[in-house]
Amino acid sequence: MAEEAPAPAAAPAKAAKKKSAAKPKKSGPSVSALIVKAVSASKERSGVSLPALKKALTAAGYDGEKNKARVRLALRKLLEKGVLVQKKGSYKMDKATHSAKERSFKHNEDDV
Repeated sequence: MAEEAPAPAAAPAKAAKKKSAAKPKKSGPSVSALIVKAVSASKERSGVSLPALKKALTAAGYDGEKNKARVRLALRKLLEKGVLVQKKGSYKMDKATHSAKERSFKHNEDDV
């Protein structure tokens, strides 16, 4: 008449990690391509300011305000590559590498 203590409950099995579904890649040009296109289309001699660039991106269908970190990162990468030059807060195409870089950039976009 000795009661047996209930057996300790087995440790709950670890929930199997669900693999998140791969997000579909968005179609359309990259942010860098849109920035290069906007800056090269500008007729301003002094370049394009950041607010004007965001307006151009918004006109192209990209939400520059929502993705401002991506825009700044893309600008920084383009500055490092030498595609753009920053002058007093404005961004211009680099004259020395303008034609060669733009051609190679367009060529890479066609591959994707």
